[in-house]
Amino acid sequence: MADTDWRGVGGEDTDVDRAGNLVLAGRSRRLLFSLLRPHRRRTVLAMAIIFLDNLAFVAGPLFIAHALDTGVAAAVDGRWAPLVWTVAGYVVVGFLGAATTYAFLMVSGRLSQDILFDLRERVFRHTQALSLSFHEKYTSGKVISRLTSDVESLQTLLESALNDALTAILSMVSIAVILFWLDVPLALVVLAGFVPLLLITRWSQRRQRRAYRRTRVSIARVVVHFVESMVGIRAVQVFRRERRNNAILLAEDTEYRDATTTALRGMASYTGIVRWIGNATLAVIVVVGSMRVIGGALDIGVLAAYVLYLRRFYGPLDELAQVFNAYQSAAAALEKISGVLEEEPTVAPPASPVPIGVVAGDVEFDRVSFGYAADALVLQPFSLHVPAGQVVAMVGATGAGKSTVAKLLARFYDPTDGRIRLDGIDLRDLADDDLRRNVVMVTQESFLFSGSIADNIRLGRPSATDDEVRAAADAVGLTPFLAALPRGIDTDVRKRGGRLSSGQRQLVAFARVFLAAPSVIVLDEATSSLDIPGERLVQRALETILHGRTALIIAHRLSTVAIADRVLVMADGRIVEDGTPKALVAGDGRFAHLNTAWQESLV
Repeated sequence: MADTDWRGVGGEDTDVDRAGNLVLAGRSRRLLFSLLRPHRRRTVLAMAIIFLDNLAFVAGPLFIAHALDTGVAAAVDGRWAPLVWTVAGYVVVGFLGAATTYAFLMVSGRLSQDILFDLRERVFRHTQALSLSFHEKYTSGKVISRLTSDVESLQTLLESALNDALTAILSMVSIAVILFWLDVPLALVVLAGFVPLLLITRWSQRRQRRAYRRTRVSIARVVVHFVESMVGIRAVQVFRRERRNNAILLAEDTEYRDATTTALRGMASYTGIVRWIGNATLAVIVVVGSMRVIGGALDIGVLAAYVLYLRRFYGPLDELAQVFNAYQSAAAALEKISGVLEEEPTVAPPASPVPIGVVAGDVEFDRVSFGYAADALVLQPFSLHVPAGQVVAMVGATGAGKSTVAKLLARFYDPTDGRIRLDGIDLRDLADDDLRRNVVMVTQESFLFSGSIADNIRLGRPSATDDEVRAAADAVGLTPFLAALPRGIDTDVRKRGGRLSSGQRQLVAFARVFLAAPSVIVLDEATSSLDIPGERLVQRALETILHGRTALIIAHRLSTVAIADRVLVMADGRIVEDGTPKALVAGDGRFAHLNTAWQESLV
């Protein structure tokens, strides 16, 4: 899902903007509640601890008021017990407050880590399950940003801000009740100060949410650029792009800095106004309260308690201002994360999969057409039958639609119209495990994960024994190469297989396929990046793994076509020639001209 900016013209809210805000806010809340739901008991326990902590917090000034109005007077008369018991009570609630704070931090700390663990695992699992179309439009840098900076924003809210928010809200509610109980006229003065405070809070909320959405978009762009630069570091250094990359990062980072500065400026303004309102209200309370004490309508101890409570009443407002800042950042982050989690695979698994037993490998394209966009077909309607065990090579100019056919057969996409069947069963009706077990695709750049060669080969069948893995390596011609490595098949290939050459990485990929033993193999330009010796090694390996299997080979090099039983020539999304390599070479069509040009290039 693309990053969404719900801002109207000039950045002002519009009706569409407000509707969009409601949708995004609702989506964020649903995600947060779904994360909390499995941890209901600990959440309730944390709330109970906070409630006890709040009781200890608000009880303190009552003990002080009792000490001033009763305990001191009793001590003057020689009765020290009331004052001693009052002081002891104040000390006890102080220890209770310390104990409950410790307990809450322990419970909430574990709770927040479990929630973040669940969220990271959910995002990672869901992202892996999404279709190829999602990953082609949503860069890996954005996914990394969701799992790092966005999760960190939520972590700040859960680990510290949530404690402050719950404490502040409970304190303000309980203190408000006590203020009315102590003196109604003074409480009404405090209540009057809340009117401008609520208006300012509402205004700041809208402003801050827009600012933090901007920070989430800008930091994602920074991460995307950084990831692309590091992944493509060879091209960066070969083409001396460092200065240009620095300029791009400077621009993106400047946008992030400015967005964050705008958010912090808004937070500073809000905090300053809240403190000003609090101090102004306190000054009014002191004046009005003093006049009531002079008039005999209020005890001095009550006024002292009132001032203390008022300080504790507006103190949490400062904390809430900081929480508000963390909440806006976390809310913007949750909007982005929830957007990823609400993405649905465009290639959906079947509701009722059709079971499939031993697969022969018969493939049929029945009136298939396809377009990446709804209004533009890449493949014009065509039908094709590939009998079980037949090796079909597909050639044609770049953009003719060859790789698209391969992606459809591997079911990275579903046809716009028509059906693709494996042994008579529509691919849409096959369970994903059955499909992946029987149809395997090898691309031009075979990706190797960090780890040993054996680990990478075992991807083809994780349950394979060591002997089976070595047999697969030997079958594709890897054994002589492995003998020269320090740890043989257990040698670490390093990041992205950087320790191996292109041909060696391709042989490892073929060993995976051999071990997986699928019924259908799709090779998408699997030899186009290899040198002549590497290509010969791969060609021998191909003959081994293709024996007795159905195969679709997308090839630019016509040397690969030599092992095919049948050749398809594609142009403009259509199959324009179909026949055996020998028959097509003998004719006067596109393949014959391609073959002649290739032969001349070898002279």
